[in-house]
Amino acid sequence: MNITFVIPVFNERETLRPLAEGILQHTQGHECRILFVDDGSTDGSYEEILALQRDYPCVDMIRLRGNFGKSAALAAGFVHADGDYICTMDSDLQDDPKEIPRFIEKINEGFDVVCGWKAIRHDPWHKTYPSRVYNAVVSRLFNLPIHDVNCGFKLMRKDVVRHLRLYGEMHRLIPVYAHSLNFKVTEIPVEHHRRRYGKSKFGFERFTRGAIDVLTTWFLTRYRHQPAHFFAKVGFLKIAFAFLLCILGFWISQPLARLLLLVLAIALALGGALVVALGLFSEFVLYHFVRIDPALYIAENETRKK
Repeated sequence: MNITFVIPVFNERETLRPLAEGILQHTQGHECRILFVDDGSTDGSYEEILALQRDYPCVDMIRLRGNFGKSAALAAGFVHADGDYICTMDSDLQDDPKEIPRFIEKINEGFDVVCGWKAIRHDPWHKTYPSRVYNAVVSRLFNLPIHDVNCGFKLMRKDVVRHLRLYGEMHRLIPVYAHSLNFKVTEIPVEHHRRRYGKSKFGFERFTRGAIDVLTTWFLTRYRHQPAHFFAKVGFLKIAFAFLLCILGFWISQPLARLLLLVLAIALALGGALVVALGLFSEFVLYHFVRIDPALYIAENETRKK
């Protein structure tokens, strides 16, 4: 098995060497490459990765021009990942490399994505409880039966990674995108450690951005190939409500109230028509300017080569 470990790094100098050594210890018998993505570190992480490169030929690095966030770091790493399997891990040593053989064993059962589940989590309450709410909402909204959608510890087939488009906080929703494309997604409970070095990058702002990305993902996964269906539903609902207001106006004797209802009905009807038109325009753009790769839908290609 050929595995590329894609590991975003932002100010985690103390953990990088034990993490790399732990990965090498628990991937014996498998060809592996450790690809650190330095996301604008300022604490000497870059120099530590250079030292690891000198000591271990399988260690590589991509250095970003600044701190662009985890999604950007993963996206950059995925472009340069050449393994048949891609493993993502956090660089803070809260993910334990000893779990790697269990991930390999699980994916060999025929799954495409294996996610870690921090069943017992050693983080502050202000990080743990919002995460539980987030995971419960995502699991219910996308009908995805896993407990920890945003755990950074994952093992995926390369076929999954090449279909991902990561930006914003979308790295948290990798299992959702894979599930929407009918890849087989599962999870295993993993041991989670307390942070020993550095400080957490989690904040309330990240939680709100993640919530917005959930809404975006819901729209993209459900209507990405038929956006007019969403806009038509909204538009026709507004037009129907405008029609009801017109009928109500006939039952009101007050001239001023009737006029206000009429103006509101016209505004709603025009707004509904504009929303429908926006949906049709989005279909026009999709048809003429967006090329959908048919390989997106293919599980196995068994055609004979001529």
